[in-house]
Amino acid sequence: MQTAALVCRDGTADWLCLPRFDSHAAFAGLLGTEEHGYWRIGPAHPSGAAPPRADRRRYRGDSLVLESEWDTARGTVRIIDFMPPRDGAPQLIRIVEGVSGRVPMRSALRMRFSYGRVVPWVHKVGDRTVAVAGPDSVWLDTTAETFGKDLTTYSDFTVSPGERVAFAISWQPSHGGPPALPDPEGSLEATEGFWRDWVEHCTYHGPYRDAVVRSLITLKALTYAPTGGIVAAPTTSLPEDIGGSRNWDYRFTWLRDAAITLSSLLRTGYREEARAWREWLLRAVAGDPENLQIMYGIAGERELSEAELPWLPGYENSQPVRVGNGAAGQLQLDVYGEMIEALHLAHMTGLARNDYASLLQLRLISYLEDHWNEPDEGIWEVRGPRRHFVHSKVMAWVAVDRTIKLIESGDVDGPLERWRELRDDIHRDVCEKGYDKERNTFTQSYGSKELDASLLLIPQMGFLPPDDKRVIGTIEAIQRELSTSDGFVLRYPTAGDEAGVDGLEGDEGAFLACSFWLADDLAMIGRVDEARQLFEKLLALRNDLGLLAEEWDPHLKRQVGNFPQAFSHVPLIDTALRLTASSAFGG
Repeated sequence: MQTAALVCRDGTADWLCLPRFDSHAAFAGLLGTEEHGYWRIGPAHPSGAAPPRADRRRYRGDSLVLESEWDTARGTVRIIDFMPPRDGAPQLIRIVEGVSGRVPMRSALRMRFSYGRVVPWVHKVGDRTVAVAGPDSVWLDTTAETFGKDLTTYSDFTVSPGERVAFAISWQPSHGGPPALPDPEGSLEATEGFWRDWVEHCTYHGPYRDAVVRSLITLKALTYAPTGGIVAAPTTSLPEDIGGSRNWDYRFTWLRDAAITLSSLLRTGYREEARAWREWLLRAVAGDPENLQIMYGIAGERELSEAELPWLPGYENSQPVRVGNGAAGQLQLDVYGEMIEALHLAHMTGLARNDYASLLQLRLISYLEDHWNEPDEGIWEVRGPRRHFVHSKVMAWVAVDRTIKLIESGDVDGPLERWRELRDDIHRDVCEKGYDKERNTFTQSYGSKELDASLLLIPQMGFLPPDDKRVIGTIEAIQRELSTSDGFVLRYPTAGDEAGVDGLEGDEGAFLACSFWLADDLAMIGRVDEARQLFEKLLALRNDLGLLAEEWDPHLKRQVGNFPQAFSHVPLIDTALRLTASSAFGG
C-alpha cells in the first residue's frame, strides 16, 4: 500500500518503483530488458537457457502473500514473496523454502535507478549490501553469501526440506542512515494477519465471494496508505495494442476511478477507506474547486506533465514508454458526477458528516450549473476535438440529482427549485440531442452516429429506468455493434491505421469494465441468465492469481493494458453484487 512489485512466473520481479507507486522504477525490465533492472530468484539453470517457470503459484488464502513452487529433477522448492504493510519505507521480502530434495538456487539482483538508466554504486556496509544513486538507496539483507559480477549481485545456495533462506530489500533516502534490519519471519506473520483481519470486514458472502475478495484486496493494495489516494494501476505503458502507441501512465489518482473504487468498498463494508479517500479529495481540491482536475498525484500533486523515455524499448517493443499523463489538463465533466455519487453513497452508508465535503459539493454544482452544456474530452480522454459527450451530460445530471437529494435530506441548504429545474434541463437536453430515434439508441455524442459503451451506465445511474425502450434499444445496439466475437465489449469504434474518433491511430482490445457493465445491464432488464454467462466468461479471463488488466485482446486471446487495473476489478465486484441480488429475488 505504498508501491507494488510485479513478479513473473519464473520468479523475476521486473517492475518496482521506489518508494512510491509513481516514483522512478528501480526494476524496469518489464518495459525493456534485464539491463533495465530485475530481481530473479529461482532454481539454478544453465547459462543461456531460459529460467524455468514455476509449476504452481497462488496467493496464501485471502492475502497478498505470493507462493510459487518449482518441481525440479532434484526436488521441489517454494518462494514466498510479500511486501509487509508498515509505517516506514517499503520492503520486498522473498523467502526461499525447501520442500523436498536438495535444490540448487540462484538469486540475481540488478538494481537500475531512474527507469533503468542509472547504474548505482553497490558496496558492502558490514554484512549488508547497499546500492546508492542520487537520492535513493536500496539495502539488501540476507543470510546467504553474495558476490558481484557484471554489475549484478548474485547468491548461489542450496535448500533442503524445511530449510528457509530469506532475502529482503529496503528503500531508504541515500542521505539517511541504514534502515532497520528486516525481520522476514515476523513480517510474514504480521502481513498474513493484516490481510486476514482486513478481509473479515467484507460484508459480501454470495456465490462469487472468492473473486470479489481478491478484487477487494487488489483495490486495497492500490491505495497509497499515507494519503488515501488510489492509483488506477501500478504500471505505466503496458500497451492496449501490442506493438502500438496506446501506452499511458496510470500511476495516479483519477477522480473517476477512485470514486467508483470507493463505491465498491463502501458497498462491501469498508468505511475507513471511504473516510481516507474523502480526506484526500478535500486536500487535493483544496479551496479551488473551479479548477478541478480529472486526476492528481497520489498525495494530491497537480503537475503530472507527460514525457517519453526513449532508452526503454517498451513492453514487447510497444513504444513510446510514457511517464506522467497529459490528460491531467483535460475537461471531463463526468468526473463531477462520479465524485458526487461517491460522496452521496458515503453519506447514505453512514460515514460521519464532513461540513467541508458538503460545501465542496455545493460549490461543484454551482460550477457545473454554468458549464454542463460545454463540450469536453469525455470519460475516455480522447485526444481529438472536444464534443458534447452523452455520458458526460448524464453524469452532470447525476451530480445535480444527488445534490438535490442531499438538500432534501435537510443536511445542507441550497437553491432547491433552481437545481430541480437544472436537473430537468439536462435530462431533456440529453434525450433530445443524444438519442437517435431511427436506430432507437443513445449515441456517443450529440449529432454523432457512433456508439459508446459508457451509455450502458444510463440505467445504472438512474437516468432512465431499465425497462425504458430507449435503454433496451441502446443495450441491444451496443451488443450488436460494439461486441467482439467473444461477446465482450469495445469502448467505441477505432479506425486502425487512421485516426479514429479518439484522435489516435491503432486499435485496442475489448474493455473489461464495459463488458461488466453490459452484464449489469442485462441483469437489470431481466436477462439474468445471459448476464451470468457473460460474467462467468469474464471471470475466466483473469490470470492464475485472479487479476485483471484493462483490456482483453480478442485476436491474441490475452490481457492487454496496465495491470492490475482498478477500473476492471471495481465492476467485477459491482456485477457480482447485482447478480447475487437478482438471484435472491428470483431473477
